[in-house]
Amino acid sequence: MSAALDRTLGALADPVRRRAVELLGRRPRSAGDLARELGLAPPAMSRHLKALKDGGLVEDGHPAFDARVRIYSLKDGATAELKQWIAETEALWAHQLAAFKVHVEGGE
Repeated sequence: MSAALDRTLGALADPVRRRAVELLGRRPRSAGDLARELGLAPPAMSRHLKALKDGGLVEDGHPAFDARVRIYSLKDGATAELKQWIAETEALWAHQLAAFKVHVEGGE
């Protein structure tokens, strides 16, 4: 497992961050909007957004109309490595379970 995948999984380990990812999947939002929707204080939301950015899941930018505002969105392709790891793990489990079934049923 790569260090980037470890960071992604670490960022998704927290239920608040998973909910933030769900909200950002619907549309980009400011930190203040996310904090209000999640019922968090702004400093707490800031810490969660930093973890999501460090995990490679979220990016931020400034709208053309106001450089003081940061808008957070999901990063394109951020889950590609995670999806690949899940698919490989699922295939491994499917193979192991099929072999176990053969063993239990008395076959070799």
